[in-house]
Amino acid sequence: MKKIIYILFAAVLVSSCESQLELTSPSELTAAGFWDTEEGAMTALTGMHANLRSSAGTFWRLGEVRSDIWGGRTYESAADLDLIESNISASNAPFGGWGGLYTRIHRINDFILNVPNITFVEEADKNHVMGQAYGLRAFYYYTLLKTWGDVPIILEPLADVDPSALSKPRSSQTEVMAQIKADIAASLSSFGTDNSFFQDSKVYWSKAATLALKGDVFIWSGNLLGGGNTDLDEALTALGSIAGLGISLEDSMSTLWGVDNENNSEFIFAMDYTRDEASNIYNSLTGRSTEINPQFNDAGDSMIDFVIAGANRYGQHEKTILLLDDNDDERKDATFIRLYIDDNAGTGYPTYDEPAYFGSIFNKFLGKVDATDRIFENDVPVYRYADVLLLIAEAKNLKGQDPSGEINQIRARAFGANYDPATHDYVNSTPTDNANAILNERYKEFIGEGKRWWDLRRAGDSYVFQEVQYVNDAYLLLLPITDDMIGRNPLLEQTPGY
Repeated sequence: MKKIIYILFAAVLVSSCESQLELTSPSELTAAGFWDTEEGAMTALTGMHANLRSSAGTFWRLGEVRSDIWGGRTYESAADLDLIESNISASNAPFGGWGGLYTRIHRINDFILNVPNITFVEEADKNHVMGQAYGLRAFYYYTLLKTWGDVPIILEPLADVDPSALSKPRSSQTEVMAQIKADIAASLSSFGTDNSFFQDSKVYWSKAATLALKGDVFIWSGNLLGGGNTDLDEALTALGSIAGLGISLEDSMSTLWGVDNENNSEFIFAMDYTRDEASNIYNSLTGRSTEINPQFNDAGDSMIDFVIAGANRYGQHEKTILLLDDNDDERKDATFIRLYIDDNAGTGYPTYDEPAYFGSIFNKFLGKVDATDRIFENDVPVYRYADVLLLIAEAKNLKGQDPSGEINQIRARAFGANYDPATHDYVNSTPTDNANAILNERYKEFIGEGKRWWDLRRAGDSYVFQEVQYVNDAYLLLLPITDDMIGRNPLLEQTPGY
């Protein structure tokens, strides 16, 4: 997809549609002739993935900002303080219009309705793209369920501008979860025995991506929605099959991150970024050269030559700094560049020193430098194999099994040559201790990847209350909807508690 230019399809259903569920214009994708050819379907497929990428900032903010990762020192005006501090009410409800995600769903609904009627040169290609579409729709609805709980279910593309026909009430979480599971089943059925990555690329959805999503979804359902061991067994089966699809843990953090390592064995599905096409969101976790260049990194090296023209709107919480304050753990330097106001007489600051600490630069997705420009073109993983291993550990622990093997695979990679089983191995303990160990490992492993809030939520309410300073009431686990949304669609009811 790196070679495909994001064309007119991505502009279909303009921004006015983003602000409401009861969209006020019919789908433009049903225009005569668009769905007549395989070429039209492929254009739509590219557009669906570009739409997903356009929502990357929303996914990141939904999945991470409300957790305990951020809220620390910034050297510019901080962003999203209301989200970080859970200062949320009906009057300041964030992500109006369901975060624009129903616009994405409507485009997929068009695809699912129309592509079966198109003749493809290779029937396998049609099956593969249908598997992708069902998988993407399940991913969107899963995000909606985790964020708002009860949400409307819409499976048909817009074909009418009559507002009364467009308004729908919120369906229960049980009904939404059933739809997510149905789409996952349809996705896997469409893929069949085709385990390939479309055009040999991880930037298209795949069977492996659907299996990773299935594991994630069924653990949520098993632990939070009454699915119990039946769902946990489904999760373990799905997650356990991914290793047979050419996916594996990278040996070192050094081969995992960086533009030149995007085709690594660990990524399962990633959002695609390319110079002059789209940049990822992580420039907002860096800063401006005028602020950064006078500082020193924790090794005592001057930052005078560091090329950047970003912003520093999110600062890692001191809890995050201390969690990663282990020089034997490769994730410390792979995740952040810590900045200090001096070089400490040439010795640097091998461990955190608050009085001299200036702030941080997020290091995972720093792109590439070209002369005086830094290009933020890293592909950003939605699922990678480290995620799969720790989800397996999670499901095992919920079933009363030993999760230490998967935890220790992640630890062994993180500590590399410094790994000492006697020191670093996790030993199976109580379910509560195991759950906390898994959460801590996921915390360190996935900073910046939009996972932490969902990880705490999936573990259970008590873990959220334990770890997130500002969330102390169950109603805050879900978001409210805006008064404007209810005014436009009287069938909607406010999220309980707001």
